[in-house]
Amino acid sequence: MTVDPSAAAASKPGKAARFLGVLCLDTAFPRLPGDGGNPASYPMPVRLRTVAGCEVTRIVRAEGPDPALIRTLCAAARDLVAEGAVGLVTTCGFLIHAQRALAAAVPVPVMASALMLGPAMRAARGGRPVGVLTADAAMLGVSALHAAGLDPADTPVEGLQDVPAFRDLILVDKALQDRPIDRDAIETAVVARGRLLVARRPDLGAIVLECANLPPYAEALRHATGRPVVGIGDAAALIWSTTIVTDAEAARPR
Repeated sequence: MTVDPSAAAASKPGKAARFLGVLCLDTAFPRLPGDGGNPASYPMPVRLRTVAGCEVTRIVRAEGPDPALIRTLCAAARDLVAEGAVGLVTTCGFLIHAQRALAAAVPVPVMASALMLGPAMRAARGGRPVGVLTADAAMLGVSALHAAGLDPADTPVEGLQDVPAFRDLILVDKALQDRPIDRDAIETAVVARGRLLVARRPDLGAIVLECANLPPYAEALRHATGRPVVGIGDAAALIWSTTIVTDAEAARPR
């Protein structure tokens, strides 16, 4: 289990106990600022929970994680809520396959994947299509896009599965991940794939970062494509803002 410094406040009673829970894959690679697995990426108090056995190679699959892993994820989600989590996100957009089970397992809002922001961004951009930048385009299939409410026929996808700096650090077994990250190489690839999305669909309205490791490169991607870019941090902010509104409503005189 990894807990950020702000989570110390979560042990105190009252409003200081509020925090957002983050279900983390079981990984060893570096987590840059902006990455969904870095507590400094969040403006609200968070508590990170590494889910043992949920390695990238067992999650980034066309069919999603096996049922036993989904049960393990649900148990970790219930633990975080018991500790005071007011909402939950995860560090892998492929957990869209587990969204329904996670949301049913706990009484707080859950956004397991940044892909869930896709329909909202499409509506916000007047019905223009959204593009998806993913860890592995070959694995991000029709079922994942449907689970997020996206039309596979009108959602261009580009992936980083053939980029050595990304693939050989992220898309491998945990035992092979404990080495430095080549940020410049990954950022160059992210920008190039974003430009491919725009070239494929000049009418593209926005780009969704499926992979929670990609938000560190969001600003470069925005600058290069001229498109809004959203990721798991935006999902976290949405959940946090709704829980604050809920508290305010509860405090009003009846």
